[in-house]
Amino acid sequence: MPKYVGQRVKRTEDPRLIQGLGHYVDDVRLPDTLHVAFLRSMYAHARIKSIDVSEASHAPGVVAVYTGKDVAGKIGPVPCAAALPGLKVPDYRVLATDHVVFVGHPIAIVVANDRYAARDAIDLIMVDYEELPAVVDVEEAAKGGALVYEEYGDNIAYKLTAGEGDIDAALASADHVLKQRMVHQRLAPIAMEPRGVLARYFPGEQELTVWSSTQIPHLLRTQLAIMIGIPENKLRVITPEVGGGFGSKLNVYGEEALVGWVSMQLGKPVKWIETRRENIQATIHGRGQVGYIEIGCKNDGTITGLRYNVFADLGAYHQLLTPAIPTLTGLMLSGAYKIPAIQINVTGVFTNKMATDAYRGAGRPEATYVVERALDLVAAELGMDAVDVRRKNFPAPDEFPFKTATGLFYDSGDYDAPLQKALAMVDYKGLREEQKRAREQGRLIGIGVSTYVEICALGPSAAMPAGGWESATVRIEPTCKVTVLTGASPHGQGQETSFAQIAADELGVDLNDVTVIHGDTSIVQYGIGTFGSRATAVGGTAMFMAIEKLKEKATKIAAHLLKTDASNVVFKEGRFTKQAARAASAGEAAEAPEPDVPVAEAPAGALPEPEAGANSVTIQDVALAAHIAREIPPGSEPGLSATYFFEPTNFTFPFGTHIAVVEVDRETGDIKFLRYVAVDDCGTVINPMLVEGQIHGGIVQALGQALYEELVHDEQGQLVTGTLMDYAVPKAAMLPWFELDRTETPSPSNPLGVKGVGEAGTIGATPAIVGAVVDALAPFGVRHLDMPIRPEAVWRAINA
Repeated sequence: MPKYVGQRVKRTEDPRLIQGLGHYVDDVRLPDTLHVAFLRSMYAHARIKSIDVSEASHAPGVVAVYTGKDVAGKIGPVPCAAALPGLKVPDYRVLATDHVVFVGHPIAIVVANDRYAARDAIDLIMVDYEELPAVVDVEEAAKGGALVYEEYGDNIAYKLTAGEGDIDAALASADHVLKQRMVHQRLAPIAMEPRGVLARYFPGEQELTVWSSTQIPHLLRTQLAIMIGIPENKLRVITPEVGGGFGSKLNVYGEEALVGWVSMQLGKPVKWIETRRENIQATIHGRGQVGYIEIGCKNDGTITGLRYNVFADLGAYHQLLTPAIPTLTGLMLSGAYKIPAIQINVTGVFTNKMATDAYRGAGRPEATYVVERALDLVAAELGMDAVDVRRKNFPAPDEFPFKTATGLFYDSGDYDAPLQKALAMVDYKGLREEQKRAREQGRLIGIGVSTYVEICALGPSAAMPAGGWESATVRIEPTCKVTVLTGASPHGQGQETSFAQIAADELGVDLNDVTVIHGDTSIVQYGIGTFGSRATAVGGTAMFMAIEKLKEKATKIAAHLLKTDASNVVFKEGRFTKQAARAASAGEAAEAPEPDVPVAEAPAGALPEPEAGANSVTIQDVALAAHIAREIPPGSEPGLSATYFFEPTNFTFPFGTHIAVVEVDRETGDIKFLRYVAVDDCGTVINPMLVEGQIHGGIVQALGQALYEELVHDEQGQLVTGTLMDYAVPKAAMLPWFELDRTETPSPSNPLGVKGVGEAGTIGATPAIVGAVVDALAPFGVRHLDMPIRPEAVWRAINA
């Protein structure tokens, strides 16, 4: 039997997707489906004086029109799960009633026989607005002036200070204190498939089924039940193909509740598929931080302390985790280094924009960027090599679990190992010599190094707003096919393959005999979902533990078939083998033989029995015996299934080194990649192909932020980059060739040793890319450039 874990197994999900046979929400077709279109605010900030829907209500094909007043008191507010001291939580409803707070704010919906009729009728709704001053710049918003919510008196949603150590003393003891303003611009997640919702209500059964492209089907079910007032056990959420999420679908949106409620009112299926313009306007945005760092260091490069004062642009209201994301930045400010004193001061600020929330990395890319750019500033100030500064401040492998000044315990690590491998791959010494020769020739070559650590496997329930455990049920059918039901909800990560690899190895069956089911709340036991690189580390561990329970029961049945004690049976590669009996020692009583238990005689051929004197049975034999139940141990339950809920005791902390090498054109400011090397350590690797795919995707999204992507709002809060004609997502021709390798440092936090890799590329890459561009411009005295670093910014820096 081949071993699957650790092998490059192609994704079992891919054939249906490549052939166009997968089913996304819009592919689910139900008879008599009605379609919804939203009227959204054209203003970033305005009062609604009146809404006239009379003409739209009588338009051809229109079934119903609803405004905020029609649903007021019938649908609860959009939920926010983050709880912080002093947090101001606006009462944000699924449709605006008298006040709109961002461009794209939903005001009314039209329900029609087809989506074109619904869209046409939207143009017939007349809204009388009173435009109000828009609050756009996060720092100006924090100071005062125009208000998003007059009742609060200011635009401050919350303030938070965190960290350990005496930061003032740490900075005072430094030989150098360096300061820098850094911007993490707003980004649009731009999943391949926008959001979609289909709802079907059966009035007789009083049951509602919702198909949604979500990352959290069970949590969505709970929140929708609360919002629209339906018993949770009468609500079913199904997640078909999602088409990418990157955190943007780790949420409960007003559209999901509203479409479900409309189906309950009309007794027909109702569907809404988001347009790309709506997606950029009204699906959560990522990042949005403007911060000021202070880092203290000794003359030898030792870091004494780090302070980060940050203004977090929360947008106009809170989605599920909006206020919590900047706190994750604070947790990871130690990076891969021994920094004795750290302080983060967060000012969460309301602005007239769509809410920010979790986007691939969720606060950790910001932290890594801050600390990595800070170390580059230290290196430049001291005239040291960027690599030497990093090595100077690494904790040693024997210092793990390593406690940081942000209150975390890093589980395991050897930060120098991937750094050494990356330096060797890129020939770092030779590269620096080449850079020196190039500069003598007038060429601008830059080398950026990022040694990162991130927090994954979110996480222990005490640290989570809605539970940090995960669940799995593993069932072996009578024909020995294996069914895995996982509470994780993968949407591109490949767990249908990696979970099958683990199960196949543990049970000694063929990979193709394992089916992984997820994303249906009526089939799968309650789970938390997929985000924060937790699916395998937490969900996979739950499955592994369920398999262990299953094997324990199967071993007892096998022992009964072999007429021996379970302690004498060993399971390996799909076969239970009876071991030679151990001779009794002097004075030890011989084991009493198992008493005969009368059983009904089985029909000939119904249950294959071991041959007389046989010393082994297969798992297939045991599976059939468990279900026929004529030859199982007394008091045993028939069947072969087990469920496990795994609660981790700690997060996991992957790490690695990324090195980018670029050349900058003096005349145009154009940036060309010469090399990109990444060595990552995500603990035990289940499938190298999946790991590399995740790293590739993560680097591309980081590259987008570093060089191209930015959501731009004008002074009136209008979204200037509202389409993919304006918002620059990286294309294949913009990407370097990725040279990947890895080290493996298993995590002690779970029996698989898995750490997680879904966000690693996004977290490690951005500072490496920016560092490379800044390094190329070092001869001009440039020490920092804000993202996105477009050619114009480079050209201006060269010619300043």
